Amino acid sequence: MEPVADIQPPEPGVPGNPRELLMNQRAAGAIHLRIVALAFAAWIFDFYDLILYSFLLVPVARELHLTPEQSSIALGASLLMTALGGVIFGFLGDRFGRKPTIAATVAIYGVGTALCGLSHTLPQLIVFRSITGLGMGGGWAPGQSLVAESVPAERRARYAAYVQTGAPLGVLLAAAAGGYLAPAIGWRLTFMVSAIPAVFVVAAVLKWMPESDVWQRTRTSLNRGVDLRAILVHRRIFVLLFVVVLLNSEAYWFTYTWMPGYLELKRGLTAAGAGRMMMKMQVGGVLGYLTFGRVADRFGRRPAFCAYGLLMAAGTIPPTILWSSARAVPGLISAAMFTAGFGTGIWAGVAPMIAELLPTRIRNTSLGLLLNVTRGFQFFTPILIAALGARFGFGATLSLGAVFSTLGALMVWILPETRGRSITALD
Repeated sequence: MEPVADIQPPEPGVPGNPRELLMNQRAAGAIHLRIVALAFAAWIFDFYDLILYSFLLVPVARELHLTPEQSSIALGASLLMTALGGVIFGFLGDRFGRKPTIAATVAIYGVGTALCGLSHTLPQLIVFRSITGLGMGGGWAPGQSLVAESVPAERRARYAAYVQTGAPLGVLLAAAAGGYLAPAIGWRLTFMVSAIPAVFVVAAVLKWMPESDVWQRTRTSLNRGVDLRAILVHRRIFVLLFVVVLLNSEAYWFTYTWMPGYLELKRGLTAAGAGRMMMKMQVGGVLGYLTFGRVADRFGRRPAFCAYGLLMAAGTIPPTILWSSARAVPGLISAAMFTAGFGTGIWAGVAPMIAELLPTRIRNTSLGLLLNVTRGFQFFTPILIAALGARFGFGATLSLGAVFSTLGALMVWILPETRGRSITALD
């Protein structure tokens, strides 16, 4: 752990007395748990609102008379806008702080989700989904930056994993909403009700979340905002991280964007049946996310990332390209969905890995760029799935997620191992 004396002191009178320990240098306590809890709350509803449309795709398409290609455009639009949100709020998070950026992005995705319930045409749906994507894209980086900068190094991966668990839990909530709530109250009210938690999260963040003292001290000592030249200095690591994250992003969204619709439209499951299948996947995801941090803190970032990525690849095959054979074995498809979900636990390790490989002054910008620009590429993924699915079958097309997951799992070995590295080591 970096001693306090090694940290450049701020100017007199600014936040962060250099004689005081930074939050990440203190023993784990209530303030760390509060940061993790609030970042988790922002992220679970962030991801819930983004993925909800995938579970409402069928009823929305029926009422608005959308073709699979048009539904894919609406799916892709929100993913494309996450890239813009990641860029904009990545810079803002490094310029104005982690806390206000989190609050702003939660408010934006809440408004976008509520507006989706008012959609009557495809252009309206695209605009409202884009607003949701803009907020969602900007919310991940400041939350993970704040956690990485505030918690003790020896617990960084597991605490980041606890926050990231909001992703599978968000999908789990979306599956329940699509399978049970929407049939009861309709897809429009489901969107509107889903926006309500954002109000409470914004209020809680503004009232109880502390600002990152690492960001405050670094910002003061440098006396300027993010410098893009600093990214160029670290361009080799930045490019390698981009490729690894892009491959795993392709794997994730190839599996998730069309999976609920695929199960319902191509495999004959009811909305509730598809929802139950996706919920099994998310139970695996929750366990994968929860365990990844401890595995990464114990054995290293790269071994954990590789193992979980290969598990995701293995679990993707039976429900897709081997459906006909797998359904003959009782419980195999359910077990495979669980395994694929468990493997998505790799996403609990993406933020700590990026945070530990780049300095504080560009951390939030880099997190926003790397996650959301790669996710912006996913604008084309639902459209590509629809096109390839019409020609080769949706099962075969969705199985490509296993190829991307395998490549991402192997490429992580090119990156340096960072287990135990001080968060300010590169400052």
